[in-house]
Amino acid sequence: MVVSVLEEMRIRSLGVIDDAVVELSPGFTAVTGETGAGKTMVVTSLGLLLGGRADPALVRIGAKSAVVEGRIAVGKDVSAARRAEEAGAELDDGTLLISRTVSAEGRSRAHLGGRSVPVGLLSELADDLVAVHGQTDQQGLLRPARQRAALDRYAGTAVSGPLADYTTAYRRLRALTAELAELTTRARERAQEADLLRFGLNEIARVEPRPGEDTELAAEAERLRHAEALASAAAAAHAALAGHPEDPEGVDATTLVAGAGRALDAVRSHDPALAALAERMGEISILLSDVAGELAGYADRLEADPLRLAAVEERRAALTALTRKYGEDIAAVAAWAEQGAARLTELDGDDDRIGELTAERDTLGAELAGLARRLTDARTDAAARFAAAVTEELASLAMPHARVSFAVGQQDDPDGVDIGGRTVAYGPYGVDEVELLLAPHPGAPPRPIAKGASGGELSRVMLAVEVVFAGTDPVPTYLFDEVDAGVGGKAAVEIGRRLAKLARSAQVVVVTHLPQVAAFADRQLLVEKTNDGTVTRSGVTVLEGEDRVRELSRMLAGQEDSSTARAHAEELLAAARSDG
Repeated sequence: MVVSVLEEMRIRSLGVIDDAVVELSPGFTAVTGETGAGKTMVVTSLGLLLGGRADPALVRIGAKSAVVEGRIAVGKDVSAARRAEEAGAELDDGTLLISRTVSAEGRSRAHLGGRSVPVGLLSELADDLVAVHGQTDQQGLLRPARQRAALDRYAGTAVSGPLADYTTAYRRLRALTAELAELTTRARERAQEADLLRFGLNEIARVEPRPGEDTELAAEAERLRHAEALASAAAAAHAALAGHPEDPEGVDATTLVAGAGRALDAVRSHDPALAALAERMGEISILLSDVAGELAGYADRLEADPLRLAAVEERRAALTALTRKYGEDIAAVAAWAEQGAARLTELDGDDDRIGELTAERDTLGAELAGLARRLTDARTDAAARFAAAVTEELASLAMPHARVSFAVGQQDDPDGVDIGGRTVAYGPYGVDEVELLLAPHPGAPPRPIAKGASGGELSRVMLAVEVVFAGTDPVPTYLFDEVDAGVGGKAAVEIGRRLAKLARSAQVVVVTHLPQVAAFADRQLLVEKTNDGTVTRSGVTVLEGEDRVRELSRMLAGQEDSSTARAHAEELLAAARSDG
């Protein structure tokens, strides 16, 4: 059951196409036409709708931009529909509208369900909606990485489960290896840094600075340098406040204030305002006495001490040497020492860290090897089943004696992981190198398809692979661009038959030049150029009845009106209908 259908595409100013609408059927649609008529633009247009690279060379000469619009019917439970709605797109009665614009300057814009979206989102949706296969995809199948990916896709959870665990372990191992490499290659730099830190910490430890000591010593030095002047000033101030012992008749501030207080006390009861002033005068008298006493004590304590001044200056010089190197004040020096001690502990622990990381790397390497073996076993098992299924499909594609197999092997690498006593290379997908082999006939040795398959054989292998996938990991829509290249006769008929079979469970669109393939289609579209070499709205038509017979005749013999070709075309259509 098809869960999504590409219903229609409108193409404007793309290549030879001026303005054309391509209407597709849910089943098997064949796109035909003369060479150079623009059939491949259908594939190119769908590629743009699905996030393909925007090439400004595709824009029709004289046009400012090329526009491709598509309408896809999708079910609410389809993951692509949910992803589109999460991006803010709106579904129009179960239909998803996609638009892609490519300017002649190379700028590209994408719209999904009426909302502007990143082109990358279209690529994400493509994985769930359409499988596009063209000549470049056939070449892609020649790459071992693509063959490994195809095998993993076929294996399903048997590979994806251990592969997820392997990927996690692989990333951790890579991080460990990088950290170890950094620690070992930077050993000399770390040793130099540790020596500098030790020197600094030892220098600070010898001085043993106290918090705030620099401020205290600065104040003390200032006092000691001006001790005589300070003592003389304190004595003079004391005498002014409390009188001089050698001059008992002298007038001092304390005596004068006391006399003023007594004068006020005598009359304070007569006026509250004067009583308040008397109170304040009493407070002044007490304050003067306190200050005078403190001045006397200060003067007695203070004396010039050249030895103490020298010791203070020496200590300050030691502290200044620290602040010149490690911070603007003693607090900053203490902070540097704390941070330096922590860093030194870290550096001194690097050797221990190297040992720990080495042990962890070895443990993780053993774990990775175990996961890699699980992957190899799962791939080997899936490879046998996958190869058997593809071989069976090839028998239905006029390659009855062909045999497909997978070679799952590993490469030796002294820096790799141990697998069964061998040290083999490993990567993000395991240790396996997967290669698809083809023996086209009995007695022929299996050879990599890159070396042993012709163009026609490669087309059929790719189709067989996709038909096998359709039974295990279906995609709603398949688009094939000349998958029948290099094929003719009975093989072409069989390709048409297999595509029709695939169309029973998915939508299939095929760009083809073979009448044997087109005859099996549920709908045939003809792409024609006008006299000026462009494809317009009238240039993409649905062929029915007599028109379809004429096109098949042209494809068979190059002559639409040949009675022999017409008879053969009618025979092909009848055979295809009876086969279905």
